[in-house]
Amino acid sequence: MEGTFWAFMPAIVAIILALLTKQVYVSLFVGILTGALMYAGGNPLRALGTLYTCMSECVGNNAPIIVFLVVLGIFVVLMQKSGGSKAYGEWAEKKISSKSGALAATAGLGCLIFVDDYFNCLTVGSVMRPVTDKFRVSHSKLAWLIDSTAAPVCIIAPISSWAAAVSGQLEGNGLVVFMQTIPFNVYAILTIVMIFVFCFVKLDFGKMKKNEMLAETTGDLNAGETDLPTDEDTSIVANPVGKVRHLIVPVIILILCCIGGMIYSGYFYDWDSGTYGTALQSANVIEAFANCDAGTSLAIGSTIALVLVSIYYMVEKVVSFKEITNSFTQGFKTMVPAILILTFAWTISGIMGAKGGYLDAQAFVQANMSRIPSTVQALFPAIFFLLACGIAFSTGTSWGTFGVLVPIAVTILGGSGTLVFITVSATLGGAVFGDHVSPISDTTILASTGGNCNHIDHVKTQLPYAATIAVISVISYVVAGLLASFGGVISGLVMWAVALVLFGGVILLIKSRAKKNAG
Repeated sequence: MEGTFWAFMPAIVAIILALLTKQVYVSLFVGILTGALMYAGGNPLRALGTLYTCMSECVGNNAPIIVFLVVLGIFVVLMQKSGGSKAYGEWAEKKISSKSGALAATAGLGCLIFVDDYFNCLTVGSVMRPVTDKFRVSHSKLAWLIDSTAAPVCIIAPISSWAAAVSGQLEGNGLVVFMQTIPFNVYAILTIVMIFVFCFVKLDFGKMKKNEMLAETTGDLNAGETDLPTDEDTSIVANPVGKVRHLIVPVIILILCCIGGMIYSGYFYDWDSGTYGTALQSANVIEAFANCDAGTSLAIGSTIALVLVSIYYMVEKVVSFKEITNSFTQGFKTMVPAILILTFAWTISGIMGAKGGYLDAQAFVQANMSRIPSTVQALFPAIFFLLACGIAFSTGTSWGTFGVLVPIAVTILGGSGTLVFITVSATLGGAVFGDHVSPISDTTILASTGGNCNHIDHVKTQLPYAATIAVISVISYVVAGLLASFGGVISGLVMWAVALVLFGGVILLIKSRAKKNAG
């Protein structure tokens, strides 16, 4: 079954079960076990051995991310104990006078934290949730804002862990090629436009609208859902003398340290040996970002930040040393659900072979992509977008998706030219969409965690919004591909004209239906 369509069966089983039962942990484990049984030829004992071998490999490879999550959990607890979170909420309540303002401030902060999507999801959620809660913003709406300003922002930011990942898949100066794809990334850019427009115009539809109405009228921010991704410790007592700076300063320290960690990693990390050396690997800061090991960078940066912030809090006398040490176990506890789901999500991707190995889904994709005739090259942007959507949704990994498809696109199309930029950009956008709507995606899980939203509820409420932009993107890429021979400027302008007209039409349609239902 290796290298065939059956390699996707573990994800199909997990996704169907998750949507039907709303039990994410059990569904993911059953999906992993299904894949292990397929790989082991039905032998249950061998399957269990394969399952835990794959799990140990995936957890080992992602250990720095787990460390980063735990440190962020400790950060959240410390900010609560210092009184900084409470003080910021009180300040925001005075300064932000409307629900639209709270939503826009949340989206704005998400756009500012462009270094890494993991960092974005948990930081924005922990900082802005007290503010949005005061204005009765449903947690599903908050999770959508977090998710929509995580990967979409990172994938168009030249200095981010995502830029580094994509650059490594491109020939020549990968970062320069990546920057050329940014103007063509319809899905990412239009998603960001959508969140700001919907914030100020006050538009909602589908289940999200029902959740928002429920939150507004009853104060139930979770829409009746009780299976939440975090188990917050309500026994944490905020220091009554805490100030806004006790939230802002730690966040700034964390951002600067994480950026510093990425620069350090990019300068000294040797990808060939997988170790850190003394010789410089990059000539400048930009190349350092392109060369960094994102997971290790964030772990290093957050650990240093934790030490600095702990010292800062003790000097300010808002958190004692004993309270800091107690925060370690409390912070870890808040992240256990997210870590557990991520462990399962990484394992199901590993057993499927999203990046090769085990059931080798990667080989199936590569083999079938080579069969696409060159006569349909003008449709490649739309085709690759849809392929990326399907693969990222099934595997739960956008990085693994563009890691498979981007080299294929570059090889088939010759490595340069307008059509290459458009196709690569479409692949990146499709991977982000699939990642957005997949219940087994790590960033979707982290967005649910950051918003303290039921995970499946987040998936269901976000799907109509993401699908709307995806449909507009497909149509726009068909137009862009057909006009690619006229050059990047013309094809890009016409592509965006079509996208914006379609987006405007969607807004008018939603308003029309809302007015009709109100009447």
